[in-house]
Amino acid sequence: MSATAEQMLDILIAPNQALRSRARPVGPADADAVRDLLPAMFAAMYKAPGIGLAAPQVGRLLRVAIADLMPNDQPAPIAMINPEIIAVSPELATHEEGCLSLPGQYADVTRPARVRVRFQDPTGARTELDADGLLAACLQHEIDHLDGVLFVDHLTILKRNMIMRRLAKEQRAKRTG
Repeated sequence: MSATAEQMLDILIAPNQALRSRARPVGPADADAVRDLLPAMFAAMYKAPGIGLAAPQVGRLLRVAIADLMPNDQPAPIAMINPEIIAVSPELATHEEGCLSLPGQYADVTRPARVRVRFQDPTGARTELDADGLLAACLQHEIDHLDGVLFVDHLTILKRNMIMRRLAKEQRAKRTG
């Protein structure tokens, strides 16, 4: 089933197993599915609201991720098909991260401060993007999703377990409340 912008995609919540699955590369046969998926992903991300979303978060195991930091409150959407990090800086930076699949949960995550990402844009053109600051953290976070990695996997086991227990408790309260 293809998604359209009119069909709102549900964002999966951890510990949904799809979030731990490795997404497969997008091939030529996926062109129609990706063309339909991208606007629906942007609609779900903006509605949430969030700054990034990966296809596994909406139950599609394709290597597709999007981001939009809305600089100066203006849309600046980035759609990445088959993204890969091809260079990282030796310097590290720590940013508070959250995730639409772990609503209300935040923690400081340390990652390379700058990255270069290679991907195909929605037209199929090969593109490279150099990013630093929040955009670098966001792109790394979304590409992690494509490999079944959540931001909590970058934390100590103790911090990860605390966040996952708190999330489970909040989700139970939401279902019963």
